Amino acid sequence: MPSLRVAGDVGGLVRMVHRPAHFDPVCEPRPGCQADGLNAVIPVESGAAVAGLRRDLQAIRTRARSHLLDGQRAMWVKPHVFGVEGVRSGVGTFVSGRSSGAARLPCQARLGTAPGLSTRSRTRSELSRISPGEQGGRRSVAVMERKVELGYGRVGVVSLNEPMLRYPDNPVLTAQHVNEVWTEPHRQVVTVHNAGVAVAGDETVMVFRSHLRCGVSVIGVARSADGITDWRVAPAPLLEPATPADTFASGVEESAMVRIESGGVEDPRINVVDGEYVITYSGYDAQVRNQVRVCLAVTDDFTRVVRHGPVLQQDMRNVVIFGERIGGRYFALFRPNDVLPGDTGGAYTQIRIGTAVDYRAGQWAIDDEPIMRTGWGPSAFSDKIGPGAPPVRTRAGWLNLFHGVRTTMDGNPYVLGVALHDLDDPRRVQMSSIPVLFPTRADCRVGESDYVHVPNVVFSCAMVPRTDGTLLVYYAGNDTVMNVAVTHEDVLVELCRRYGQNPLTGQLLHPA
Repeated sequence: MPSLRVAGDVGGLVRMVHRPAHFDPVCEPRPGCQADGLNAVIPVESGAAVAGLRRDLQAIRTRARSHLLDGQRAMWVKPHVFGVEGVRSGVGTFVSGRSSGAARLPCQARLGTAPGLSTRSRTRSELSRISPGEQGGRRSVAVMERKVELGYGRVGVVSLNEPMLRYPDNPVLTAQHVNEVWTEPHRQVVTVHNAGVAVAGDETVMVFRSHLRCGVSVIGVARSADGITDWRVAPAPLLEPATPADTFASGVEESAMVRIESGGVEDPRINVVDGEYVITYSGYDAQVRNQVRVCLAVTDDFTRVVRHGPVLQQDMRNVVIFGERIGGRYFALFRPNDVLPGDTGGAYTQIRIGTAVDYRAGQWAIDDEPIMRTGWGPSAFSDKIGPGAPPVRTRAGWLNLFHGVRTTMDGNPYVLGVALHDLDDPRRVQMSSIPVLFPTRADCRVGESDYVHVPNVVFSCAMVPRTDGTLLVYYAGNDTVMNVAVTHEDVLVELCRRYGQNPLTGQLLHPA
């Protein structure tokens, strides 16, 4: 990570995090500067002071460019106004020293007054008590950042500017790993993607989709002790296109299931509902183009499943079930299927909600109107949207990780977004206008001669909570490999609350 950072707050203070040899020339001449170890708090109360700080930071940049810090070229700081109204404070943005066109990462604004600035993040309850008149009548964007573990003792920080951190050793599961176990030629695969994940006992279980070389998709199983590394692939798929020899629940028409799944099974989610592992997945008809039915299977050991048939007798995609009854009924999110060119627009821009007395029975009552709808731009979700991971219950509400698409001149990039549903009435939604993950080259690290299925895609079917509020997001890169990212529920909740958009019109609920 870069070794230089500057942030500002409403009192015109600049906090510097850097190596002492570099920030000492900035701190020492300035009265009131407080430094301990790698931290310095520098008063900046006027435009002249900002200009002076700018010159000194430029000098730091000149020196730092001749070094490598932590294996990367040092970053330099360009002061500017950020998150402050009515004050010309020096606040920083990271700018790479490697090229003038490098991406900028906004720094975080810190709340506090001089002297004795507290550099910790305030809690949500503290933030709710801050009035516009605090800090001399000036307002600020409050910090929301949380430490998260990245595996092997590595720690990172997620924030409103960087809500997810990728696991540094992605991908965690690839076609190569599966093919080392599924060695027969007809079982060799070219992708591992769109996987459901859940904790089962003392293990984490992943049910993943793979394209066989013949083009049909199957669903396999892998297990890991820590949910990130050392995935052990089961010797055979868990779900393949149904046959009469499979196990079906009472009342399920076997011949209909064989037809519904004849073209492959795809995109599983593990919905943990009342403690039961409920897999929702898409079944494709080999004879009817674009016919897809979301089906449901139940398992207690991820070695055998009982098929309960289609969730609905109509085409749907991306069905996820809330983990408990709400008001005596089960709730689920649905994305209607459509047949429009490019698989965008129309019903592809809607998320519907439905309820049922028994989630196994295939008798869901779907609301007539969507609870989330896109189709207006500009937006990263303007042309397609759909539920991703089963909703995760938090103190603030149900977190819904969804995918969104905006058509471009060079394809349809997929991003991940987040929405917050009310705990007692999931129809009440707050939707972040800011995606939490964009596709990058880091999301599909494969060999030079390896197959890549679809470029510019991140797609998730699983978000697994930990007791400390951390969330592990399992996502596919380019429909080709499986990756892990880490976030925190507090950051996702705050994105929905502060930077929302109307879930039905797309209108921004914050300044552009």
